[in-house]
Formats: sequence, C-alpha cells, structure tokens
Amino acid sequence: MNLFKYFRQEIIAALSRLDLPSGLDTSKVTAEPPREEAHGDVATNAAMVLSKAAGQKPRDLAEALAAQLRAHPAVAAVEIAGPGFINLRLVDSFWAERLAEVLQAGAAYGDSDMGGKSPINVEYVSANPTGPMHIGHARGAVIGDALASLLAKAGYAVTREYYINDAGAQVDVLARSIHLRYREALGEEIGEIPEGLYPGDYLQPAGKTLAAIHGDDFKNAPESEWLARFRLFAVDAMMDMIRDDLAALGVKHDVFTSERGLVESGKVDAALDFLAGLGQVYEGVLEPPKGKVLDDWEPRPQTLFRATAFGDDVDRPLKKSDGSWTYFASDIAYHLDKYRRGFPAMIDIWGADHGGYVKRMQAAVKAVSEGGGDLDVKLCQMVNLMKGGQPFKMSKRAGTFVTLRDLVDQVGKDVVRFIMLTRKNDAHLDFDLDKVLEQSRDNPVFYVQYAHARCHSVLRHGVQALPGADLSAAALAAGPLARLTDPAELAVIKLLAGWPRLVESAAEAHEPHRVAFYLNDVAAAFHGLWNKGKDDTQLRFLIEGDAELSLARMGLVRAVADVIASGLAVFGVEPVEEMR
Repeated sequence: MNLFKYFRQEIIAALSRLDLPSGLDTSKVTAEPPREEAHGDVATNAAMVLSKAAGQKPRDLAEALAAQLRAHPAVAAVEIAGPGFINLRLVDSFWAERLAEVLQAGAAYGDSDMGGKSPINVEYVSANPTGPMHIGHARGAVIGDALASLLAKAGYAVTREYYINDAGAQVDVLARSIHLRYREALGEEIGEIPEGLYPGDYLQPAGKTLAAIHGDDFKNAPESEWLARFRLFAVDAMMDMIRDDLAALGVKHDVFTSERGLVESGKVDAALDFLAGLGQVYEGVLEPPKGKVLDDWEPRPQTLFRATAFGDDVDRPLKKSDGSWTYFASDIAYHLDKYRRGFPAMIDIWGADHGGYVKRMQAAVKAVSEGGGDLDVKLCQMVNLMKGGQPFKMSKRAGTFVTLRDLVDQVGKDVVRFIMLTRKNDAHLDFDLDKVLEQSRDNPVFYVQYAHARCHSVLRHGVQALPGADLSAAALAAGPLARLTDPAELAVIKLLAGWPRLVESAAEAHEPHRVAFYLNDVAAAFHGLWNKGKDDTQLRFLIEGDAELSLARMGLVRAVADVIASGLAVFGVEPVEEMR
C-alpha cells in the first residue's frame, strides 16, 4: 500500500461528505509526509487548494474536514496548522498492519501498478562500437539499467535498448585501425599508431583473427577491396566486447538497433519523407550562430527541419554539404522507428556532452509522432576516478581512458553499480577507489549491505534463542506486531512503509538515485535501533523471558532486510547475509 495515496483517497471521500459545491477539482489535493516529523504522519493541503472554489475560508474548511477525518479508524489525532494545513497522526495498529504487509510481500514490497503495464523504452549506453566501455559509459549503463528496473517495479512494461552507432565515419576509422592491426599480426612492423586511428591494443585480437581468416589477401590491397568487409567484422567484434563488458556490470539489453540497418533499409529516407509530408522540412538559409564570428561560415541553402515550431531555439539541418544525411536525420528516423514499434514514452540516457542536442531531439519526437510521443533525456555528468585523493588511471589497455572492465575487476560490479547511483545523474561523481572499499559509514555500499547482513545475523540468533518458534515471514506477519510501540521502533516501521511511495515518486521523476538515499536512511535507522539496544536492554531485539516481544522484533528485523533487498534489487545489487 502507498499509504499516502490511500489517505488522499480517504481525504477526497471525506470532502464528498461535506456540504460543498459539486464538481470541485480535487486534482491538486495532496497527502504527503509533513515537512517536520514532529508534525505527524500525513499532511494535506486540501483546505488550502479548495477554499476559493468552495467559497469558504481555508481555516473554516479545514475545521469541517478535520471533523470528518477524526472519525477515521486509522487516525489518532488531527491538527490544523497555520492558515489551514491539516496534519494527521495515525494509530499504532495502522503501522503494525503496514509491517505485516512488508513481511507478506517480502522483496516484492513496493511493487506498484502505477504504470498500468504501459510500454516505455529506455535507451542507454549506446556507445560508438569502436572500443571497450570506459568509466563514463559505466555511469550511463548503471543509471539506465536501474531506471528500467525501477519503472518495471512501478508497473511499466519496460524495454531496454541499445542503439548501435555503426553508420558514421568513426566505424570507417575503426576498420582502418583494425586493418593496421591485421598487418601487424601478419608480421609487419607498424611502428607508432598514426594520428587519427584508434591506438588501444584491444584491437590486436581482432587483427589476429582477420589474419587467420584471410591470410595476406588484404595486406596490400586497396582500401576499396577491404573497407566494407573489415568494417562489418570490426563492428561485430567491438559489440561482442561491449556485451561482455556490460555483462560484467550486470547489464543486459532486450533490443539492439543498428543505425546502419536503418539507413540501408531506407527508414531514414522514409522518415524524412514523412516529416516533409507534415510540412516540417524546407529549404532555407540559417543565420550565423549568435555571439560567434566564424571565418568559415557562409550562408547557403540547406534542407532544414522546423525545430523551432516544436520548442527548439533554431531550425536544424538535415543534410550535409555533400548531400548526405546528418546524424540528426538518422536519429529522427530511429526515434520514429521506436515510436512506431509501440513506444510513445521514451527515455534516452546520454553523456553530458550531448546537452546541446536535447531540445532538437525532443522537437523531432514531437514532430514525427504528431504530438503522440514524449522523450525524456537524462544527461550523465562525468565520473572522476580517484585514489588517495588524486586522479587515477588504472590501465593503458584502451589507450587513453579507464575501462569499465578494469573498474569492475578492481572493486566488483555491486560496488560500481551502487556508487554510480549515489548522486543524481546531472551531478559530477567522484569515484574514490579507497573509500568504496572502506568498511565505514562513509562508504554507502558497505553501510547499506552491513545493515542487511546485521538483520540476518539477528535472525540467526533468533533461531537459537527461540527454539521451536516459527520465524518464517508468514508466521511473523501474523504475530504480535502490535507489541512494537517504542518510538524508535515505530520510526523504523514508518520509514519502511514509505517505500511504495518512494518507488512511485522516483519512477515518475525518472530518478533512481532517490533509492540510494532512501536505503541509506533505512540503514541509518536500523543501525540506530541496534545501538539503542546496546544502551537500553529493553530495546534489544531478543528479550529474555518475553518470547512474544522478541517475535515481534524478529518481524521488524526481517522487514528491514526485505525492504533493503527490494531496493538493492532495483539497483541490480546482490544483498549479502554475511560481511567478509
């Protein structure tokens, strides 16, 4: 149960019992946690947002609504604050029921039907197939994968997609780079890698494979004879490497779409014809970029998309000076293809260096979908790899960057995934190789995992201390949970009961990092309760001579473990039951 959704419905039902004008718009009525915990459990703005339409003063409407809410069996007290905000305090038995819900659902707690199984496409990583994944790709991969899991938990039908940029000049450069490594494998001394080619030694295995397949057939052949063949082989080889890198990170896509496939199937031409048929393509001359003096800029007629009609700052070129389509044209075709495959809702995860591309792409989606599609773009800022407080590079295998595989091999996939989600996507992230392996509160991975492991340690002790007792989730859910009345215990239960709301709000905002903050709060609350038990023996989880209270606390401990496991599942992180 999303208890705040539930109380919003109860508040609207209470309003319907008042003598108010019919047809009141209640869409702006909210039920949410109060800003300050001391103010209660649920706050509503109903009287404030409806008073004008109701023809009453906010305070008067609040008094009438409060009288209705005081009769609710789950409400212990109602307070009116300021000009008409209403705060509700709930009875302890309500929280015992929420705890039973957690135990009955287990790690599925927080699953929602909010999305109604509506389809949504999340495209992420989509790196050029020219080499191994680097640490920047790791962040986009984790954010996209966790967001897809979060949306699935919130009830959406999610498709994870990777767009292979295999139609641009960079894949020709890749083919030439692999041809150089092919010649090297045949015994040629290639010397220093020429400027403009990819220098990483990750291309050597592909070169050796080509040498084994073709011998010296293409060693001295003109480029026209081998470029297309080597390009196809190179893209396949790099995509195999990328899939392996992503698998090491626990990332798996449902769909891989090839840009070259779109071009060769005529879908780019067809998409631009469709856009032209809508009257959104024209021949024109763009003004020079504002605030810039460009020596090489010259006004010339171009094929342009009316991006300004859909919220962009300027209209955008669709053709290059040589008459070929721009990258933007291919991207329009790709997003139209996604829309026609049944995805009116699309999310793209991009690097921050693509920030200037967002408006034009959103404009294009509005245009080709004729208003039926929506594109949300999440930009991922840079990751700074640190060690000992200093920038750090781990490997030269890739030439100039730290590979994703090196990072995973160094600290493990679960650490990489969790840390990548500890900041909002548009905030810079420092990834400190020392700190992420520390066993301290300052390491969020350890802090949350330690809470989960501590829960299981307590449960193992419970089996020994309560011989013959049924500590299954079902038995604990039906147990004496009403015995949990200490404010510290209730605070933990209230935090757990907020997980369904957190899932829905984070999914709606497309912000999986909220889960990391929430898990840290749950871990802190549980560790705090543990520490209170060290100071006050009556707050220990196992109370000698009071099996009933001990069982209730075993239920609370198991529920904490279940909610942490539920959150870690969204992140694709395995919860641990023992710390090494």
